[in-house]
Amino acid sequence: MPERAPVSRDESTRDRVARSILTNGPSSAAALADRLDLTPAAVRRHLDHLLADGLVESREERVYGPRGRGRPAKVFALTDSGRDAFYQAYDDLAVTALRFIAESGGEEAVAAFARRRVADLEERYRDLVAAAPAERKPEVLAQALTTDGYAASTLDAAAGAQLCQHHCPVAHVATQFPQLCEAETEVFARLLGKHVQRLATIAHGDGVCTTHIPGPPRDGKPGSPPDNRRSNDARNAR
Repeated sequence: MPERAPVSRDESTRDRVARSILTNGPSSAAALADRLDLTPAAVRRHLDHLLADGLVESREERVYGPRGRGRPAKVFALTDSGRDAFYQAYDDLAVTALRFIAESGGEEAVAAFARRRVADLEERYRDLVAAAPAERKPEVLAQALTTDGYAASTLDAAAGAQLCQHHCPVAHVATQFPQLCEAETEVFARLLGKHVQRLATIAHGDGVCTTHIPGPPRDGKPGSPPDNRRSNDARNAR
């Protein structure tokens, strides 16, 4: 078996840059430099290589709510090829198997398969999330998902929080079979004991899978998800 060529320092740092984007979502060069303790010039050099290789793409940062003066900052997000570099599982066998299930048993059979797939995840997370204080349940769920490779985090949002998953191991399969995403969302709702709403998914071309989690009631009214404009912005972003 031939020996593997040693990884150069540049390649190792470039992998750190790409992995940071995978873990934290679309990021500006300044944010990457600060996060990785690199100079902005060094980060831009690695980003140029990743752009040339088609592993990342640049776009304007989406700003929700009132915009400040000036243009939005430029951020860098992984492309499908970039995600593939991190062992994204979307092989032909999985797609072929799900097509067979759909043809043999219909859409409900695919939905049943999707629910069976996430049943183990729900079982393993149930006690962990249940034991957490109400205000920390989303964070605890994000930590559990990260342990399983979903690179998840939470953000404070209007009337609640957002659960962000920066990696999805079945994104390409879910592009054709959204039942996988729907079953996962149902699990989140049961674990958190709330009606959650998916705002964006990697499978639909968004940079991050984003789920809105309503906060505690205010003035007797439960928290509500962001308006449709935000949801549509997230879904339509490419």
